[in-house]
Amino acid sequence: MWLMVFFCACFLNVSSACDFGPSSPLETGIVCRVTKPAALVLNEQTAQVIQAAFTHASYPDINGEKSIRFFGKVTYGLTNIQISNLTIGSSEVELKEDDAVYITIKNVSASFSGTLNYGYGSWFVKGGHAIDFDIFSNTDLQVNTKLTCGNNRVAADTSECYLTFHKLVLHLYGDKQPGWLKQLFTDFISFTLKLVLKSQICKEINYVANLLADFIQDKAEDFLKDGDIGVDISITSFPVIKAGYMESHHKGVLLYKKPFDISNSSLFSPSLLSENRMLYFWFSEHVLNSMAQAAFFDGRLELKLTGSELKDILKDDDTESNKTDQKIFKGVSLSNSVTQIWSLIPPEIRITPEGTLVTSSVAVQLNSTNDTESSVVGLYFETDVTATVKASYADKKLLLHLSDSIVQIKTCTSSLQTSVTEEAIKEFLHKTISLYGITAVMKRMEPALTSLMNSKGLHLFDIINPEIIPHKGYLIVQLDFGFPHHLLVDFLKRSL
Repeated sequence: MWLMVFFCACFLNVSSACDFGPSSPLETGIVCRVTKPAALVLNEQTAQVIQAAFTHASYPDINGEKSIRFFGKVTYGLTNIQISNLTIGSSEVELKEDDAVYITIKNVSASFSGTLNYGYGSWFVKGGHAIDFDIFSNTDLQVNTKLTCGNNRVAADTSECYLTFHKLVLHLYGDKQPGWLKQLFTDFISFTLKLVLKSQICKEINYVANLLADFIQDKAEDFLKDGDIGVDISITSFPVIKAGYMESHHKGVLLYKKPFDISNSSLFSPSLLSENRMLYFWFSEHVLNSMAQAAFFDGRLELKLTGSELKDILKDDDTESNKTDQKIFKGVSLSNSVTQIWSLIPPEIRITPEGTLVTSSVAVQLNSTNDTESSVVGLYFETDVTATVKASYADKKLLLHLSDSIVQIKTCTSSLQTSVTEEAIKEFLHKTISLYGITAVMKRMEPALTSLMNSKGLHLFDIINPEIIPHKGYLIVQLDFGFPHHLLVDFLKRSL
């Protein structure tokens, strides 16, 4: 269940100050909402986390003494306590509004084994003995997990942790112990043993929960980072718990080596997200805009096309267009050419109901090769492009769909030997870019972005029917998912 508690922390790396006072208001760039349906799915694997807490706990030696009539003072010690045969009956979860995540684990059965050392003495007998023991226990566990802020992270407070014992049976092994010994130790060890087990198990649950929180937050931080580009996703307010969902708000500010002056006016309100899907992400357009600008300054908005790739783009069944193509590139071997494309200034991204609006100024240079194999600049032009793009995700791939575009050819210079006028060249370039060029660039971006996301492990998740929905000024991603079993396995292997 702690996976559910911290699943919304997949975008967390919060500020250590956690100062959300009115004197320093923080704008929200990213919101993560995890709903009750997601809680039910994640709760299915609670048993593994509880089992890890029980088995990883360090159980201290238990020492005590008691005065017994006729025998004097009896001292005892339980040492080398180990746990085995752990089983869990069921687990339930409930979101208590403005309070905590209530987790109830029923019928936790476990066996504890170790060595019992005891000694007693009176005027007629003295003795010291050591015998093996095991203890069978059956208990219910109630953990009310509150989300807190501190130490640069969102943390779990599981101090409301209760164990209710239904059975606690002590078995002693050995032929020489007195017949009354089992009943004697069962009676006055049980109370002390219950306190120790509760203390250690609850302490370990809190440790494992926070360890898991840090693990997921580290994964999230890495997912939103590539090279020098990252996103500051410190929380801007304390996490919200409602009856139907948990929600966290984050800065979404770009982290990069160059300064950026990008406005961040939050448009978020809780009514923008529903509770029908398992997981929601809300992104302000400034988050995507700042990342696009960082990509420009990092030299990533560049593309090189081989001659064969250029020829594929120029393929057209329109006879008139083919004739123009042949006239412009007459005497040029396109197969041996190289075309370079790069952004002249940082692109601008705006989110609209029709899709993501991308405005950019682009330079295109075609280097042709003549008969002597010397490379010359055959064609150079600059163009302003505004494209409206919709995104989707299916079969573990990002898909981009062009819904509209505006192209304006500006500077155009050519050293090609052609009889075609400059206006005809511009008209040809306008048509080629509008119909084929933008789509060709998008087709190359799809596998590149998919590969980047997969390198962070996105393809390992069972994502069900994801939707990317644009609105004015913000974007919503909503989806259902299967249990991320690989994440829990990875965590248990690395951490415990």
